[in-house]
Amino acid sequence: MAASIEPSAGKQAPKTAAQDAAGLDAGAAGADLNGVIGRDMMVEARWNGSLIASSDDTVVVEGNHYFPVDAVDSALLRPSGTTTICPWKGTAHYYSLHVDGADNADAAWYYPDPKPKAENIRGRIAFWKGVKVA
Repeated sequence: MAASIEPSAGKQAPKTAAQDAAGLDAGAAGADLNGVIGRDMMVEARWNGSLIASSDDTVVVEGNHYFPVDAVDSALLRPSGTTTICPWKGTAHYYSLHVDGADNADAAWYYPDPKPKAENIRGRIAFWKGVKVA
């Protein structure tokens, strides 16, 4: 199922600490929203009482933390046929989460072949749909 929007489309992302430190505007377009979180800041993604991902090496794009693939518990991911298109990042593919018998459809996304301005999120996964990232 292809759609023309993605999770962050149409909403203003809050300015992240990395954007603030770099003097970037949260409403800026494209690669200006990319920032690497400091290596000492541990970020976790949790849903339904379980830890989904944990890393001190996330990349923030449009207010979303992209975790390295190896920081995500792959046993909790189920492939999805959903894709969406971002004009500057490319085609996003999705995973559904399966945790303790509960499913969260299309709650994780990634760009297997990002466009050049989004190359820094290749091999990374982001979350939404009730997944708490902090």
